[in-house]
Amino acid sequence: MQDIKNHNNAGDHLANERTFLAWIRTSIGIMGFGFVVVKFSLFLKQVSLILGKGDIPPSKGYSPIAGIILVVVGTIMAVLSYIRYKKTEKQLTEGQYKSSFLLLTAMTLFIFIVSLFLIVYLIKST
Repeated sequence: MQDIKNHNNAGDHLANERTFLAWIRTSIGIMGFGFVVVKFSLFLKQVSLILGKGDIPPSKGYSPIAGIILVVVGTIMAVLSYIRYKKTEKQLTEGQYKSSFLLLTAMTLFIFIVSLFLIVYLIKST
């Protein structure tokens, strides 16, 4: 652990708050992207009906599932970022700070896996 000499430093607490808000913005972005993915899938089904394609065959794509997973992950990310914010706030108040890379590592791995999924999905759909 790293000792902090002045544990009443407002700048540290403000930086912690800015970091928390950045994570919240990111989680909202991920949830929004998931929402768009699900709604775009529904939009394509509606367009098929309007164009008179008749019965819509069962969806072969994974768009709805991927979108729902993105919304769930965004929600979990928001909760985890709040927990991390409170933990860091407590550490700063006590004068000791220990960095943790668990949330960063988990989100990096998740985004990497989603990127691979999207690449494979786009290659197969072209």
